[in-house]
Amino acid sequence: MARMTQGPFLLDARLAADTVPVCDWPLCSVLLMNDSRYPWLILVPRSAGASEIFDLAPAERQTLWQEVSRAAERLKAITACRKINVGALGNVVAQLHVHVVAREAGDFAGNGPVWGQGAAVPYADAAREHLLQRLRAELQRGVV
Repeated sequence: MARMTQGPFLLDARLAADTVPVCDWPLCSVLLMNDSRYPWLILVPRSAGASEIFDLAPAERQTLWQEVSRAAERLKAITACRKINVGALGNVVAQLHVHVVAREAGDFAGNGPVWGQGAAVPYADAAREHLLQRLRAELQRGVV
């Protein structure tokens, strides 16, 4: 059963510090992780107090997975990556968020997960802006 929450939605300070806003979808804020080693989106449902998927109402859960699928499909199309990894861990940041990561064979994390694999390498300004333009154009296409 979805948990009742009070107060406005606020993005966790760590997510805000580690990401750049891309766009807002009906349920989620879509963020770009500022780590140039991997094209990496984070979707954060704008549901105050949610830390688990089951904290969302059933209709929100369905919307979440639709939005995660859209993000994964479009990130794969933009990057032509080999594989998309999806995860909702929450061990460091309790606020509900879903990682959508484009992966390549032989990338920095090798065969393992990207989490905890060295320090993030922030995008150079021009590279970040170029990627953000591509992401915004593709991710906002067809979104109501």
